[in-house]
Amino acid sequence: DSYLPRWEKTVVRFQAAPQLGARFAQARLEIAAGGGVREAFADALERFLFVSEGEVALTLEGETRTLAREGYAYLPPHTRFAVRNESAAPAAVLGLKRPYEDIGLPPPAPIVSHRSAVEKINHNGTQGRTWEHLLSYGDMRFDMEMNILSFAPGAHFPDVETHINEHGLVMLEGQGMYLLDQDWHEVWEGDFIWMGPYCPQLFYPTGWTPSAYLLYKDVNRDVRF
Repeated sequence: DSYLPRWEKTVVRFQAAPQLGARFAQARLEIAAGGGVREAFADALERFLFVSEGEVALTLEGETRTLAREGYAYLPPHTRFAVRNESAAPAAVLGLKRPYEDIGLPPPAPIVSHRSAVEKINHNGTQGRTWEHLLSYGDMRFDMEMNILSFAPGAHFPDVETHINEHGLVMLEGQGMYLLDQDWHEVWEGDFIWMGPYCPQLFYPTGWTPSAYLLYKDVNRDVRF
């Protein structure tokens, strides 16, 4: 864990960073009552914020909105923002940041929403498996996806997957077994996984209740040399 100059009363638990080999950084921000960003700021990074515990006040370009648990926000680069915990209880936010890959299109607009407002989609007909696309799916302005994949008890990947994308995965609910390369790992709510490109992977839930995880992946851009 760590502390950062722009944040007060906040413990930052880094989960992935370039030092690991990732092309993004992700952290769990544990914000005590009265804590958060000292003063609104903007920089060249794009960000995604997901409230995992409590509630926070999110200020974007001078306008403040409350984000409850499972509320989220996408912030394009150069968006001036602040996150504060104005409640009496602790709050936790999953925060992802990365350089935006410009391809000549206007960058996306900010998004502030909640998981409950997102449609559940079954892409491939696998029974008991759904996607919730928290960002605009297939929109080439985005260079990343943030999705929630849900599994009913007994559901699973139809096969072992491997592809060029890297992932950051946070278990939101339930439990299961995750295959990474040739090793199986038991995962529970709150666990984090970083997967590099071309890592063979497969998941199946093992509990009596549904399982779900929040998944980052890089998309819509050509390879980098």
